[in-house]
Amino acid sequence: MLSRKVGWVKRSATQQNNANLGLEIVSSLFKIMTIATALVDQNTIRRRGTGLRAYNPDKVFKGYTLFTPLTGNGEVYLLNLEGEVVHQWDLPYSPGLYGYLLPNGNLFYNGKTLDIPPHFPLWAAFKGGVVLEADSKGNIIWEYKHPNHHHDGRRLRNGNTILLAIEKIPQSLIPRIKGGVPGTEADGDIYADVLYEVTPGGEIVWTWHAYEHLDPDIFTITLQDQRHEWTHGNTVGELADGNIIVSFRNISTVVIIDRHTGEIIWTLGDDVLAQQHFPNELANGNILIFDNGAHRRHTALNFSRVIEVSRQTKEIVWEYTDKPPQNFFSSYISGAQRLANGNTLITEGAYGRIFEVTVTGEIVWEYVNPHFAVRNLGEKSAVASGEQNSVFRAFRYAPEEVPWL
Repeated sequence: MLSRKVGWVKRSATQQNNANLGLEIVSSLFKIMTIATALVDQNTIRRRGTGLRAYNPDKVFKGYTLFTPLTGNGEVYLLNLEGEVVHQWDLPYSPGLYGYLLPNGNLFYNGKTLDIPPHFPLWAAFKGGVVLEADSKGNIIWEYKHPNHHHDGRRLRNGNTILLAIEKIPQSLIPRIKGGVPGTEADGDIYADVLYEVTPGGEIVWTWHAYEHLDPDIFTITLQDQRHEWTHGNTVGELADGNIIVSFRNISTVVIIDRHTGEIIWTLGDDVLAQQHFPNELANGNILIFDNGAHRRHTALNFSRVIEVSRQTKEIVWEYTDKPPQNFFSSYISGAQRLANGNTLITEGAYGRIFEVTVTGEIVWEYVNPHFAVRNLGEKSAVASGEQNSVFRAFRYAPEEVPWL
C-alpha cells in the first residue's frame, strides 16, 4: 500500500509541474499575442507588404527600374530586378513630380520650389517650379526655374525643354466654363494650362495657351472637381512627327497639337477616358494611356486600366484590367510604359505599386515602394492625410541605357 501511495504522489508532482509549465507557455503566448496585436501596422498598404513582391525571371524585361517617391525630399532610386537599390540620387528639391533618364544617361528631374501663398487649394500637391539635368553623381549641369511650372517637363529632341505651366484665363471666358463644384473658383479666377518651350539658355521660344484652343462648350470640368482649374494638365510630350501630346485630367481629354500652327489636330475625350495620365507614343504610332477611371461616364464602378489606342481609328487595340477590375485602381497620378519585349510596366501611383505585365496580362514582376511619409502640402486635404508611398511615374531601362552603372 505504501509503495502505491508514494508512486501516486510522485505522479501527482509530475503532473503539477507539467501543469505549471503549461500555464507558463500559455501565459508567454498570450503576452506575445498581446504585443503582436499592439504592434499591428495601421497603414494598410505597408501592412500588406512592400519591396519586391513578385518576380518571374523568364518573362520580365531585363533592366533597371527608376522611381521617385512623391513623399521624398529629392531621392530618386534605381532598382535591379531583385528589388535592390543599385543607385540613388539625392537632389536639392523635393519631387515636382518625378524624374526620368535622358538618352545620354543623365537624369531629367522635375522638382518643387516653395510658393507662398499658393495659387489655390492643393496647388502644392502638383506644383513644380524647377526642371534640371543631373549626371549620375548628382551634379546639376542644367537648371531652369518657372514659378507656374507643374507636373511635367520634358527634353525635346532639338535640345530645348517643354514645360507644363498654368495661367489665369481671361475674366470674360469664366462664365462660359461649365462643370465643377459651383463657387470653387480661386478668388473669382480660373486657371488653365500653358506650354512653354525653353532653350538651354532659358529663353522661351514657343508658347501655347489652352484657353485659346479649347471650346468651353465641349470641354467640361468633371462635376466633382473644383473650378479653380479648367484643364489640369498632367503630361506633355513630343511625338515622333514633332507634334506635342498633352493630357488634361479635369476634362478627361488627350490632345495632339500641331507644333507649327498650334491647332489641335487630334482628341480623345471622356467618352473613352476618365481623368487619365501619361499618354505616350509607341513605336507603332499608337498611344498608350493610363486611364485612371475616376468618375467614368458609363459605369459607376471605380477601376483603372491601361489602354493602347490606335491614332488612326481611336479604337482600343490592347487593354489591361485586373480581375475583378476594382482590384486595380488609382484615382490620380500613375502611368504605363511599353517595354521592348512587348511587356508593359505599370505604375499604380496612389499605392506606390509598380508592376510588369505580359501582352496577355500576366504579372511577371511587382514592387511596392517601401518609403512612406506624410505629404506636407501646407493645408488639410484628404489626399494629404496619413503616411503615403505614392509614385507619380516609374520607368524600366535596359542595361545599355545606363552605361555608367
